Amino acid sequence: MSRYVGPKCKQCRREGMKLFLKGPRCETVKCAIARRAHPPGEHPWARKKRSEYGVQLREKQKAKRAYGLFERPFRKLFALAASTPGNTGETLIKLLERRLDNALYSLGFAQSRSHARQLIAHGHVHVNGRRTKSPGFTLRKDDQFGLRPNERVRKNTEVVIESTKGRDVPSWLSVDAKEFTGKVLDMPKRDEAAIDLQEQLIVEFCSK
Repeated sequence: MSRYVGPKCKQCRREGMKLFLKGPRCETVKCAIARRAHPPGEHPWARKKRSEYGVQLREKQKAKRAYGLFERPFRKLFALAASTPGNTGETLIKLLERRLDNALYSLGFAQSRSHARQLIAHGHVHVNGRRTKSPGFTLRKDDQFGLRPNERVRKNTEVVIESTKGRDVPSWLSVDAKEFTGKVLDMPKRDEAAIDLQEQLIVEFCSK
């Protein structure tokens, strides 16, 4: 499984907003956006105004980086959204929200989406009683998922749950913190998306 190993704070600065890539650190004064609210690189303020293409590109990059996807899987997800009846942009956002790694993060079982992906890739997560190592697994209504019985992992997760108590659990998910499990109650709503995205710009870019 490929993953980005560069500086995560640099990605937030490039997009000009918090993408919450480093978990609790993003809520402290150590957050890069709080200290240096300008794009990375030399002479950031001397850059020209973005073109229409540039605005659309940045919105697509923001979605990819927030949810931890590379170009190929993102394009596949967009193709699925485009082939599904309904609004393509909203469908894309809902598909991103229904990813297993995002759901684990939303329940407070992981400090960040990359942390959730690590738990899944190491085989610590089950869906409907079966182990899965796919962070991009698309959850469906009534699916049950959570951590497999591993004492060390669950002890570590207890600390994470304590530190993420203030995180709002979306209405389409339910959580049982004692059993380290969650359940999909319904399909996610567009206005509950964790990241503020202009999906129409993404659709315009990917449709070219």
